[in-house]
Amino acid sequence: MDEVRLGLKENWKQFTLLVLVNMMVGGMVGLERTVVPLVGTDEFKIGSDVVVFSFIIAFGVVKAFTNLFSGTLADKYTRKKVLIMGWLVGLPVPFLLGWGPTWNWILFANVLLGISQGLAWSMTVNMKIDLVGPKKRGFAMGLNEAAGYGAVGLTALLTGYLASRYGLRPEPFYIGIAYSIVGISLSFFVIKDTRKHAQLEATQTQKTTSGEAAHRPDLLWVFKETSIKNKNLFSISQAGLINNLNDGMSWGVFPLLFTSMGVGLEGVGWIKAIYPVVWGVGQIITGPLADKIGRKPLIVWGMFIQVLGHVVIGLEIFAPLASGMAGSILLGAGTAMVYPALLAAVSDSAHPSWRASSLGVYRFWRDIGYAVGALMAGIVANSFGLMWAVHIAGLITLLSGVVVLIKMKETLSPKL
Repeated sequence: MDEVRLGLKENWKQFTLLVLVNMMVGGMVGLERTVVPLVGTDEFKIGSDVVVFSFIIAFGVVKAFTNLFSGTLADKYTRKKVLIMGWLVGLPVPFLLGWGPTWNWILFANVLLGISQGLAWSMTVNMKIDLVGPKKRGFAMGLNEAAGYGAVGLTALLTGYLASRYGLRPEPFYIGIAYSIVGISLSFFVIKDTRKHAQLEATQTQKTTSGEAAHRPDLLWVFKETSIKNKNLFSISQAGLINNLNDGMSWGVFPLLFTSMGVGLEGVGWIKAIYPVVWGVGQIITGPLADKIGRKPLIVWGMFIQVLGHVVIGLEIFAPLASGMAGSILLGAGTAMVYPALLAAVSDSAHPSWRASSLGVYRFWRDIGYAVGALMAGIVANSFGLMWAVHIAGLITLLSGVVVLIKMKETLSPKL
């Protein structure tokens, strides 16, 4: 039996395989970024923005609640088993998206996708954190999210290209079938469970949160601690929610907004791709940077840079395609700064014995942001127009960054 050791160098093979798995996980979300809102308006002739964005609301709510319980499931059944469960639930998704005869089938696909993502993506996060230990958390999260969101962006671009050549359905969704086959095969045959690595770290640290003894509390205690009682974890959780509010808003609004402004499907594909690609690739830099300069500066300035992205798009500073590209680059850059720093900050603040559950609670609030952003965008767009959804999201993001600036204390230990 292999000796259990912590560290990226010591576990680089499994870490690399988990990066590859998360690319497949992210690609499944990328299937929807460009095409599905247009399927709702063009193919199913849905006139209400709230109804069109309902697939994002369904995805966000289900994924959020799955995140909440994923840590408990991981502790009970092992990380690997939960990862495989996530892939099994997601297998029907590309078929439902490609051939579903009514909008309700698209909604059902997003319920399954939310469960699948909540289980599979959560496990790739937890397993990488388990493997590397406390010294390289930012770097580990940077690589994990870079792989996932890089795949989101590239898949959004590819589906936009396929849709412009062959139509909205079913050709753009063929690649989801390939992602599923590769992802479940790697997860079943080559990925090893990492719970023993977390147990090893727990024995090596005396760190506690809010004066609590090192133990495994119940989920209700962790939920309260992560959501309200701990000021750092509260600041992190609300920032995560608002960050994904932006993503949920852009997911639904951008294809419809820029199409209405005369941008073609390929152009929309580029706008939708550049946001998660910059977000993903940027984390290769910002992840390690969070280990050097700390978590808080990246979170605060990342939120403010996202606000600038909203300004560029909302004020239509350039021609529509250029404005969309520039704004998406800024949104992606800001998110790249925020994302790994938030995950690392949660890991810093929670004891290893309940870290998986705390990450689940944080990711619950973060991914509720998808639903909140889509619902907000739908209501605002129906009443005032699509562009006003961009304005409101920018204002909310500014307020969230101010909360972090005032409430959060740096979580990176100077010893690391």
